[in-house]
Amino acid sequence: MSSFRASPSPRKSSSAGKRHQARELALKVLFQLEGSNDDPEEVLRYHAAEGAATEESTNFARELVSGVLTNLEQLDSILSETSEHWKLDQMAKVDRSILRIAIYEIAIDRKVPTKAAINESIELAKTFSGDESGRFVNGILGRVAATAL
Repeated sequence: MSSFRASPSPRKSSSAGKRHQARELALKVLFQLEGSNDDPEEVLRYHAAEGAATEESTNFARELVSGVLTNLEQLDSILSETSEHWKLDQMAKVDRSILRIAIYEIAIDRKVPTKAAINESIELAKTFSGDESGRFVNGILGRVAATAL
């Protein structure tokens, strides 16, 4: 099984830190699953063990992965509508995965404040894809948030 390698982020003990760890875990899982036939639960367990994720973080990541996979068509439709001048297949795979998680949280799940979902996504984009991606993600999610209200 191939794995997604990136620099680990600092561990935080707060609830926000656990959610950040969960989003990072969900990103790694969704990144690996795109274009593969791997079992989502197996991939999640693999990356959770590799990153020493807590049970709480793993469970939250599982909810995110399941939500994104279940709603993928709707998420991609929203993403296509709000990403002016960008087709889904032109986006970096990591950016697309980050955006799907955030759009799921903002437009479908609605359990976290929109601002928190956007800020987390920007941080993930900067960490895993670079500063330009952070700006790209911010711009698209700003449009998603404006239409999701």
